[in-house]
Amino acid sequence: GEDPRRGSRRGGNGFRAEQQPKQDGEKEDGEQPQGGADARAEGEWSPAVEKPPGKLRTKSSYDVHTDDVLDMRGSANLTEHSRRQLLYGSRGSSSITDRFSASTLWKKGFYGEKVRMAVFDTGVRSDHPHFKHIKERSNWTHENTLNDGLGHGTFVAGVISSKSDECHGFAPEAEIYAFRVFTNDQVSYTSWFLDAFNYAIATKMNVVNLSIGGPDYLDEPFVEKVWELTANNIIMVSAIGNDGPLYGTLNNPADQMDVIGVGGIDYADNMASFSSRGMSTWELPAGYGRVKPDVVAYGRDVWGSKIQGGCRSLSGTSVASPVVAGAVVLLSSVVDAKRRWDLLNPAVMKQALVESATRLATPHVHEQGMGRLNLVGAYEILKSYEPRASVVPASYDLTNCPYMWPYCRQPLYHSAMPTILNATILNGQGLLGWLEGPPVWTPKRGGQYLDVTFAYPAKLWPWSGYLGLYLRVAQSGKVYKGVAEGTVSFTVVSPPALGETQERRSTVSMAVKVNIVPTPERGKRLLWDNYHSIRYPPGYIPRDNLDVRQDILDWNGDHPHTNYHDMFEQLRKAGYYVEMLGSPFTCFDASLYHAVLLVDAEEEYHPEEVAKITEDIRQKGLSLVVFAEWYDVDTMVKMRFFDDNTRSWWTPATGGANVPALNDLLAGFGVAFGTNVLTGSLGFPRMR
Repeated sequence: GEDPRRGSRRGGNGFRAEQQPKQDGEKEDGEQPQGGADARAEGEWSPAVEKPPGKLRTKSSYDVHTDDVLDMRGSANLTEHSRRQLLYGSRGSSSITDRFSASTLWKKGFYGEKVRMAVFDTGVRSDHPHFKHIKERSNWTHENTLNDGLGHGTFVAGVISSKSDECHGFAPEAEIYAFRVFTNDQVSYTSWFLDAFNYAIATKMNVVNLSIGGPDYLDEPFVEKVWELTANNIIMVSAIGNDGPLYGTLNNPADQMDVIGVGGIDYADNMASFSSRGMSTWELPAGYGRVKPDVVAYGRDVWGSKIQGGCRSLSGTSVASPVVAGAVVLLSSVVDAKRRWDLLNPAVMKQALVESATRLATPHVHEQGMGRLNLVGAYEILKSYEPRASVVPASYDLTNCPYMWPYCRQPLYHSAMPTILNATILNGQGLLGWLEGPPVWTPKRGGQYLDVTFAYPAKLWPWSGYLGLYLRVAQSGKVYKGVAEGTVSFTVVSPPALGETQERRSTVSMAVKVNIVPTPERGKRLLWDNYHSIRYPPGYIPRDNLDVRQDILDWNGDHPHTNYHDMFEQLRKAGYYVEMLGSPFTCFDASLYHAVLLVDAEEEYHPEEVAKITEDIRQKGLSLVVFAEWYDVDTMVKMRFFDDNTRSWWTPATGGANVPALNDLLAGFGVAFGTNVLTGSLGFPRMR
């Protein structure tokens, strides 16, 4: 289950300390890397299908098509990029730090001093004129250099802590530790990250920025090492990814509960087109995803440091991530150094960020998370912070559109599949915690018509855990039309902190509000089958559209609230109610539904399921609608490649859909799909 874009070759090359001299053949700063962003590993591949980047563990979260190098001192560039000139002006104009009012904290004497900031990226020059405190540089790659030959690491570090007046960073007094984990060809391995993470733990870093990401949340060595890192009280900030505007494209590790995941917006407070959208897909198909990103920050046309000095603008969530990381460093310095890391931890910092965030008008919750970074608001929270637990989102108002899309697009009704809410508990009291007892539902107006059940882990670790809410309309609400609301409350307990004798306790309340309608007629109810949808990871499930060449994997969740959200919207506009099936065909009552939708199904069907669905269609009047993608063995063979991370051949487990399995399901009706791969548009002029 290794990601060909996230290598896991064990061992690595350790690190080369800064004091080691440059070796013969080492590239000088500013020299362009060979191969560039589009470098690919060798291997067998069809000319019609793009070869995957076999060596690339993760990808830097900036868009090479939208990045702009803009030297503010060059009049020709200013003419060419006049729109950006309006945004940034000349020397001394509004900067990214001005937009978040960093000077408010600077005037109070806070500059990020005595905070250890680890930048995991492509390195930085030791004598770069923009940085006051480059404490250490380390190299974890196979290249024999500590310097940045690409410019990405220098830019990220500059957004965090540059002292340049042209492109000022948030925390100019921060102590910068540059971890070079990417080569100049943007190649990295999981093993390099594991070694570097271990060193970050050993050297007691305070904040880590990862402007990188990948889709493999089942890369267990990497994911578990991130848990270990945050468990050692290191605050991790990570870019959510540049796979937008598609939904279900969150990158790891930004999609983890213990990590601050950052999305990107433009200066008009619109979502940047490149910013990945939620929800998380770890929980599919049986459950429902979490809200991510946590917050958003400006990520388009942001100014930062160039390799040898001077400034340029870049776009991408890897730009938005260091904006938040710089804010985190600056915010950390407002707490007295003697008690700073006794009070601050990953949960506390995330609480300050999400609770102070400014909600934007049009993006929904799976696009903007809790909203735009509010630096001064977070400062006000930290000034008087006392350890406590909280929940994200703080409330669920499913009547609030567009923010609570997709929940707000469909009301609840009796006999429907449960509506699942997946909240995140943040435990600022300590690394370990637990719920003192089951959560309690206290109904208010109309709340007596809701049955609410819960799922939660036995332990909250590290610093966080999930809270699942399953909402059903009771029999008594079968004909009710109106609002139902109430409060969920629970108490989080943590062991006493050092010097304390009593366990820490914090009670959390979360308001829930939904719309209820009378149960719709059968002819309007559709059941969307999630259970038979498989995606990457863990297997090599190829993309659905062979014309999309930049990504070989089907990893967006195949869900009506992710990559099929347009289809969901069209069905709702047509008056249909769409419910989700996260269990086998043997687990639903066909008499309640007009049709079952099979959309891009890759899983096989048990004989009991085939018998059940056949009986439902023949005896109970159920309809079955199947949308199947391509399936062709020759094409699948051409998509086979050798992955030098796992040292194995990767062969697709199926095509865009599992046509043989679908044909087995449909055999009793004399229906079968062929294997011809067709491209184009199909119209039905006499149908409406």
